[in-house]
Amino acid sequence: MKVYAVIDTNVIISALLSRHQDSATVKVLDHLYNRTIIPIYNDEILDEYTAVLRRPKFNFSERTINATIEAIRKGGVRSDRLSSDEQLPDSKDVVFYEVALSVDDSFLVTGNIKHFPKKPFVVTPAEMLQIIQEMKSPRTDLLSEPTARYGKV
Repeated sequence: MKVYAVIDTNVIISALLSRHQDSATVKVLDHLYNRTIIPIYNDEILDEYTAVLRRPKFNFSERTINATIEAIRKGGVRSDRLSSDEQLPDSKDVVFYEVALSVDDSFLVTGNIKHFPKKPFVVTPAEMLQIIQEMKSPRTDLLSEPTARYGKV
């Protein structure tokens, strides 16, 4: 089982700063490392990850930064943006939203859910974990469940 998702920078930062291994952001990053979550990215997203991870206030080692970026590159899927007419509060978030739109059945995982349109594919880290859990344990009371198709919004 694989889940394709654009991971917002705030989720990565939160996971790397967390001292709680059971936090939703840490578990999302764990799923990225073990390739349950296949990250979707483009060069703009990688550039933002790198710039934010290198901010002195976070004090992340180069080893941590490089390992995180490399895990995303090696385990992920590079994709172009799919242009959208959505107006987001922060223009820097548009790239995350548009890259998520570019891959069918993908998600955008963010800790800033209010910064994005209310869409079924925009989820919090806790919601992403719930989706993964539900995919691992399909309901047995149904003969079949349709696959969610979000299409090009």
